[in-house]
Amino acid sequence: MRRALLIFLVATPLLARVDHVDVIRTDLGPHFEKLVGKVYFAVDPKNLHNTIIADLDKAPRNAAGAVEFSADLYVIRPKSNRNDTLFVEISNRGGKAFLANLDPATEADIRDRFLFDRGYTVAWIGWQFDVRPEPNRVRLYAPVAPGITGKVRSDFVVSKKVEVHTVGHVIGGAIGGTGYPAATMEGTLTERDAPTARRLTIPRGHWWFTSPTEVHLDGGFVPGKIYEVIYTAKDPAIVGCGLAAVRDFVAYSKYDPKAVTASKRAYGFGISQSGRLLRHFIYEGFNADEQGRQVFDAIDAHVAGAGRGNFNHRFAQPSRDAQPLSPLFYRVDLFPFADLPTTDPLSGRSEGLLDRAVAEKVVPKIFYTNTSYEYWSRGESLCHTTPDGARDMQIPDTSRIYFLAGIAHVPGPFPPQKREGQNLDNPSNYWTPLHALFDALDAWVRNGTEPPPSQYPHISDGTLVRSIKSPATQYEPYKLDLTTEPPKVLGTYPTLVPQVGADGNEISGIRGPRVTVPLAAYTGWNLRDPSVGFPEARQSFTGSYIPFAKSRILELYRDEAEYLGRYTEAAMKLIDDRFFVPEELNATLRQAERDWQYALEAER
Repeated sequence: MRRALLIFLVATPLLARVDHVDVIRTDLGPHFEKLVGKVYFAVDPKNLHNTIIADLDKAPRNAAGAVEFSADLYVIRPKSNRNDTLFVEISNRGGKAFLANLDPATEADIRDRFLFDRGYTVAWIGWQFDVRPEPNRVRLYAPVAPGITGKVRSDFVVSKKVEVHTVGHVIGGAIGGTGYPAATMEGTLTERDAPTARRLTIPRGHWWFTSPTEVHLDGGFVPGKIYEVIYTAKDPAIVGCGLAAVRDFVAYSKYDPKAVTASKRAYGFGISQSGRLLRHFIYEGFNADEQGRQVFDAIDAHVAGAGRGNFNHRFAQPSRDAQPLSPLFYRVDLFPFADLPTTDPLSGRSEGLLDRAVAEKVVPKIFYTNTSYEYWSRGESLCHTTPDGARDMQIPDTSRIYFLAGIAHVPGPFPPQKREGQNLDNPSNYWTPLHALFDALDAWVRNGTEPPPSQYPHISDGTLVRSIKSPATQYEPYKLDLTTEPPKVLGTYPTLVPQVGADGNEISGIRGPRVTVPLAAYTGWNLRDPSVGFPEARQSFTGSYIPFAKSRILELYRDEAEYLGRYTEAAMKLIDDRFFVPEELNATLRQAERDWQYALEAER
């Protein structure tokens, strides 16, 4: 029988800005337990480490002069043999990547047991205020700045005709962020044929708000157009409290011995949006708590590209990102991009992501792990080149950059399928190298063992280049004038992409066995199918699986035995180089057998 226990914990204010924690503890089985509840915060708006939070000084205060807010907390941890380390997965739009569902009932619902079996306490803390209203997603219950109004913009494309569209951010067919309700039923709706094409205003009589969060268009919204509505909202959430929630929960866990998640070390991991949040967190100085103590000892900002995000300004929309068509022109890919200072050719200012952390002596160990997609569609090259794309940049000793070659932002299914792209989706997965890098990051922090050297393409050796083949262009972050809505586009920051070999596979980075012993070309880009509009544009998040002809495969390998032998050698080398973990070798080889069968027998 599973046990549930209510825990009420009052934290010591001198140790952290967590006021108290309410959780219920439940057994998941013989090895693990979960804690579910809320964390309650009270932050001092006058503290120097809080003055960076936009509009915090305009929030209501309690009798002690502090601003109160709360966040959902979700924790899974071993019952015994814990390794004294808190591993915080920064939640992507309220989700939990390591779990098979949002609220596991048993240990079988843990999708990826790698961290749990190694003794980590894994936690998710709500930081996004406008997560879609589904149970068991973690969210921030943010204070607001009452009485303030301002312009809000929502842009979107559709893959099929619809009459009504939300003003919230739709991602992957679902709401990524609910956005801000319109304060009035007035606004401007435009359409355009390309990201920087001229906006055409749709007459007011042909569209209207059907509710404060939905817009109707006569004749419907159709594929092949970028739509943009600008309207007035009021009472903005103080979105930057999400950064403070992460900071203060982790500090509480590290520095309050009575904390329900008391730990000696803390690591942060984020995927895409939440990887960008970690880059933003470090940049804005949140890795020092209110007392100036270091928060995260290490972070892995995964598939974040060169981005930060909509995480700390008035009427910020945290879910918005930068995709080939929409969303566009949000505060996502802004200078600085690299850890060390560079000079912005637009503003002339010199700055680096780590400047504040260096000044306060709270620089964490950092891994930046990115796939091919981030070079094609998220500006990743700017993390290690000058802002003009002319030469390689030095990276600090406290950081590593790992390029996961031949993998897309979102791994596709196997067998490969075609889903709104012109090519089959790339099925290659990044979890096997990530597991090995988690071990390397832990060893770096725990006992000073240097991690593997950075693996990424360089201008100097010809492995980082301008695109000259399909697709013809890659994403280049926009230089924006953010004083207007919509922002004015002043130019772009040049980006570069990894060079490929004669077989279409990339020649630099961490090259998994599928890339080194190929049956296909595995790319980080896919073009949109004409049926969903913009067939010349890259599809969001996916890559391509471009199969070799059967005759070509049999030229490369005499038979399956030779293929599997070379595949095994490639996997063993990755284990030696600390980019694969030994216990995952058998699963990798079983996948190789399925790859061979599919490549030789699938209909073309």
